[in-house]
Amino acid sequence: MKNAKNVTVLETTLRDGSYAINFSFTPADTAIICKNLQDVGFKFIEIGHGVGLNASGDKYGKAVATDEEYLDAANSVLKKTTKFGMFCIPRIARLCDLRMAAKHNMGFVRVGTNVSDIESSKEFIKLAKDSGMFVAANFMKSYALTPEQFAEKVKLSEKYGADMVYVVDSAGGMFMDDVEKYVKAIRKVSSIPLGFHGHDNLGLGVANSLVAADMGVDFIDSSLQGLGRSSGNAATETLIAALHKRGYTTGIDFLKLLYLGQKFIQPVILSKGKMPLDIVSGYAEFHSSYMPHVLKIAAAHEIDPAELIIRLCEIDKVNLDHALLDRLAKSIKHKKKVSAVEHGIHRYVGHEQDQR
Repeated sequence: MKNAKNVTVLETTLRDGSYAINFSFTPADTAIICKNLQDVGFKFIEIGHGVGLNASGDKYGKAVATDEEYLDAANSVLKKTTKFGMFCIPRIARLCDLRMAAKHNMGFVRVGTNVSDIESSKEFIKLAKDSGMFVAANFMKSYALTPEQFAEKVKLSEKYGADMVYVVDSAGGMFMDDVEKYVKAIRKVSSIPLGFHGHDNLGLGVANSLVAADMGVDFIDSSLQGLGRSSGNAATETLIAALHKRGYTTGIDFLKLLYLGQKFIQPVILSKGKMPLDIVSGYAEFHSSYMPHVLKIAAAHEIDPAELIIRLCEIDKVNLDHALLDRLAKSIKHKKKVSAVEHGIHRYVGHEQDQR
C-alpha cells in the first residue's frame, strides 16, 4: 500500500448514474449537482447520457436533454479548474459530436471501446487531443482478455495518444486479485497513467477500487449512492471514506460530501435492493446492456434468463450474437424437456417396482 498518495476520484453520477433513472437528469439537475460536487472538491465530473455522445435519441434510451444542453449546464457553473466531460463510444458518437463538445469547453473525454475493438478509438483520441482535451481510453469488458493480452492493447492506446487507460469491470464480476494482475501486467509494458471503473454486482466495487489505488492506479470512478447501470458503481461516499481511512489524499471534503447523495440522489433512486439477474451478471461477467435481448429470448422459449446468461458468457463475454443466443435458448429448453421425460420414466419405473 502507498500511504499519503494522491488519488483522483472521477465522479460519474450524472453520466453512469443516468442509466438507473431512465436518463432523466435535467440540465438544471446537472448544473446544481456539478456545482455541489465542485464545492466539495471534485476536479473531474462526467455528465450526459449514460451511453455517451450522440446517444440521447430513442435507440439507447431517450434522455430529457441534448448533449449541448448538458454541456451548457455544466459549463455555466464550473470553474476552469474543474473539468467536465462525457463518454464517447465510436460508431455511436461521431467526430462531429466531439468537435461540438470541444466548442462547449469540455475538458476531458473517455473514449470507450470493447476491449477487443481498441482500434476504433484512434481517430477519436487524436481529435480530442488536438482539441486540448484530457483523454482516457476506457477498455470496456476488460475481463474478456487475459491481463497479458490487455497489456498489449494498452500499448495501442498509448500510441494513439491517450493520456490514460482504464481497466473497466463492466459486469462487476472481477475479484481483487484480478485487478492486481491487470495492473501488474500493464506495468511490465507501459508506464501510462491508469484508471479503474468498477461495478458492484458482486458487492466488490469499493474493495476492487481500493486495490486499484494500492496498486498505484491514478483515477478511480464512483457515483453518489452507487447510482449506476445494473447493480451500480462504487459508491462515492463509501469510497472516499475508505480511501481517507486508508491514508490517501483525494482533495474531497468528506463530511460535506456525505450529504450530497442523501439530498440529491436518494429521492430519485428507483431500484429496491439487489436484483437476482444483476448478481448473475456479475457472476457470469455479462454486460447488462444486453439484458433486454436475453429477457426477450428467454421469455419466448420459456427458460430461466439466468441460465441463458451463464451459458452465453461461457462462449462470449463481449458481443451479443442473436443467432447464438437463440440456439443456446433452444438447447436449454431441449435439455429440460429431456430431463423432464427421464425424470418421469424414473418415477414410473420406481412406482412399478414398488407395486411388485
